[in-house]
Amino acid sequence: MTAYVIGHIAIRNTARWAEYRRSVPETLEPFGGELVLRGQNATVLAGEHPYTDVVVLRFPSLEAARQWHASAAYQTLIPLREQAADVTLIQYEADPG
Repeated sequence: MTAYVIGHIAIRNTARWAEYRRSVPETLEPFGGELVLRGQNATVLAGEHPYTDVVVLRFPSLEAARQWHASAAYQTLIPLREQAADVTLIQYEADPG
């Protein structure tokens, strides 16, 4: 079943963030992952949301998403990500109904 990883992002260092963003796509390919969207917060319609940006990644399964996140290629990018932004990553399984 299709899985998604959604990242809520508050960028602190734009140069480091740009470097991180350029590096992520190649880490997705071995796991069948793809970038669905990158966007910026236009309006919070309900509740509180401290993040300015969002990313949505799609994978063929929850296991593929887990393997991507645990991969050496992605794990080496985490220190760069942590220098660049506050990021919350959440994994979801698509509901077919």
